[in-house]
Amino acid sequence: MKRHRVVLVDDMPEVIEYVGRILREENYEVIASTVNSQVVLEMAAVREADVIVLDISMPGLNGIELAKSLRASGCRAAIVFLSADENLMEDAMKVDGSAFVSKHRLSSDLVVAIRECLAGRVFFSATE
Repeated sequence: MKRHRVVLVDDMPEVIEYVGRILREENYEVIASTVNSQVVLEMAAVREADVIVLDISMPGLNGIELAKSLRASGCRAAIVFLSADENLMEDAMKVDGSAFVSKHRLSSDLVVAIRECLAGRVFFSATE
């Protein structure tokens, strides 16, 4: 069975560590991670990724701007947006995102979201 390759981008190292642990337990291959959104555009791993898990609220280049740049560069990986602010869901999906996961629901929704987007479907965490 193919192990899907994932790139993690979040400005909080503890989130990257937590998400990475969840994904490795589910047999996903985390091929790169960074706290610096600007670096992502230069990462060779992005071209190899099946999924990019991307925080929206980051300093400098935010996740929505980064997604636009990735799409403009030809990146076809599914983009799973993370945010604690559910009001950003609509903006995230306008830039060809595949999923929106509330950071409050990471443990229950992240793996489901990735499975859905790899199957060609979209996923949204339930709003509270």
